[in-house]
Amino acid sequence: MNTLTGLLRAIALILAASPAMAEEWLLEKHSQPFDDSSPTETITYRPVDHASRPLRFCVLYPHLKDAYWLSVNYGMVEEAHRLGVGFELFEAGGYPNQSRQAEQIESCGEGGFDAMIIGTVSYDGLTPLIRKVAKNIPVIAVVNDIHPDGITAKASVSWRNMAADAGRFLAERHPKGSPPVKVAWFPGPENAGWVSFVEDGFQEAIRDSSAEIVVTRYGDTGREEQVLLIEEVLDEFEDIDYFVGNGPMAEAAVSITRAHGLTDRIGVISTYMTHGVFRGIWRGRILAAPNDFPVLQGRLAIEQAVRAVEGQLDIPHAGPMVVVMTPKTIGRYGVSNSLTPASFIPYFEVSGK
Repeated sequence: MNTLTGLLRAIALILAASPAMAEEWLLEKHSQPFDDSSPTETITYRPVDHASRPLRFCVLYPHLKDAYWLSVNYGMVEEAHRLGVGFELFEAGGYPNQSRQAEQIESCGEGGFDAMIIGTVSYDGLTPLIRKVAKNIPVIAVVNDIHPDGITAKASVSWRNMAADAGRFLAERHPKGSPPVKVAWFPGPENAGWVSFVEDGFQEAIRDSSAEIVVTRYGDTGREEQVLLIEEVLDEFEDIDYFVGNGPMAEAAVSITRAHGLTDRIGVISTYMTHGVFRGIWRGRILAAPNDFPVLQGRLAIEQAVRAVEGQLDIPHAGPMVVVMTPKTIGRYGVSNSLTPASFIPYFEVSGK
């Protein structure tokens, strides 16, 4: 067994074991709920032990095309099993599909569910529908930033701060006054609500550095789309020093730069963690990525939904503490509540017990 295989098996064992254990979560609580720019306080969070009755939730995702949302799904499945609740999952098929998610929201509101959990495709494009649903059941936001109207609770981290962490890593490598470096920037889908926050955070973090964004390519966070965008940049620019952006882009960049013989010339930085990004960092092919523990975000959203239905919700907005992983530091951090086991496939329905 090679070292990486052993590590990934250890990850799977840790993740498979952790939800069944009595535990406490180290989270960051926002001083102003639903305002990602508000100050945070580190708290020790004790999740509820079990739902008082078999609740049923409606869960909406932007898509299930990458390992990030698969990890969120894994967290929800494990927490639903632990708490004895069920859910039905619907995914929009991608960030451009706002109308499809709108239809799914309406179906959730009419489906007799106890709560709705939504990873939105738009910051405020669905707010009127969400407000309508919220008149009857709690609405829990997960991962993606969203307009606060109608939201009961939110399990997320600041995407602005996540991207700023990636930007600060680059700025520390290339401080202001050092030789300039050229960055190709791949923030994600142009109209997705979270992308504007990613752009603000990254650009502010590199403002006082020698790094310059010379090209920006927007696109859905599917691997095929990101491959096309990377190849376009390589065709148009001969002197790119860094590819920086979403996780599927970073995954694809590892193989593309290797195929073009550019591994030693173009650095790769991701703005969040996926399985492929983790492997890339472990192997020294990706320089850094913030880890926002998507499994734990999924678990927290289910737990918040239970609290909201049962009148126990006292912390409406919290999320995991983010850490930046690099090839030098990745071994220092546990990976529980971060990545799914390799064998996991998505669950679209979980029955409550």
